[in-house]
Amino acid sequence: MNNNDRLLTVDEAAERLGTGVRFIRRLIQERRIRYVKLGKHVRIADSVLTAYVEERTVPTIREARSRFGKAA
Repeated sequence: MNNNDRLLTVDEAAERLGTGVRFIRRLIQERRIRYVKLGKHVRIADSVLTAYVEERTVPTIREARSRFGKAA
């Protein structure tokens, strides 16, 4: 998390990921994403959502093959 990060509400995080609020709340409950607790309010840093998406992005077949090099 960066100091310049924008802290998003659960609603804003759900909108950014294109999911429902229940999905974001489940990620928080299961501690699958980092979050900030401000009293009773929960906030999620924008960089946390970016990292979550990057970690779960599935490479294309071409990208996966290029990691292993060419067959002999």
